[in-house]
Amino acid sequence: MNRDDEHRDLLADVMAGASPPDFRAAMLGETLRMARRRRVVRQCRAVAGTVALFATTAILATRLRTGHTPLPQPLAAAAAPSCYTLVRTQPLPAGDIVTTHPESDGQFAHSFAPLAEVTTTPGGYREITDWELLALLAQNPAALIRTGPHSEALVFANPRDQKAFQPN
Repeated sequence: MNRDDEHRDLLADVMAGASPPDFRAAMLGETLRMARRRRVVRQCRAVAGTVALFATTAILATRLRTGHTPLPQPLAAAAAPSCYTLVRTQPLPAGDIVTTHPESDGQFAHSFAPLAEVTTTPGGYREITDWELLALLAQNPAALIRTGPHSEALVFANPRDQKAFQPN
């Protein structure tokens, strides 16, 4: 038996099982459509390559014939006009410089009595506990919220109460 006949028989056996009768024809049509498309794309690539080759050759031929080279020409010797103004500076004469000198205490005139110095001695106060703080705020509903081991926040239920207890 011929090898092509064997393949055709195998394909017929596989297709005959669960496929509709026109499936084989549709499959063959799709395969032929894809083959034609590949051929057209291949031909288009060949034509585009040929056109690009001719265009490049034509451009190079015209440039060589006119004496124009595609390489950049050296910069012109004439300098371009500058877009800035050159400013020359010199130091000021010593007599024009303003300086300051420290003065002694005897040169100041005071029109007021000397100020009284106030010092604060450490101690004399104690920290209040959370319960004492909440007892001070008994008329204003508030909550003490802990955000960490040594971090807490006092939150008032009424925002107007918070304005009365703003820290200094």
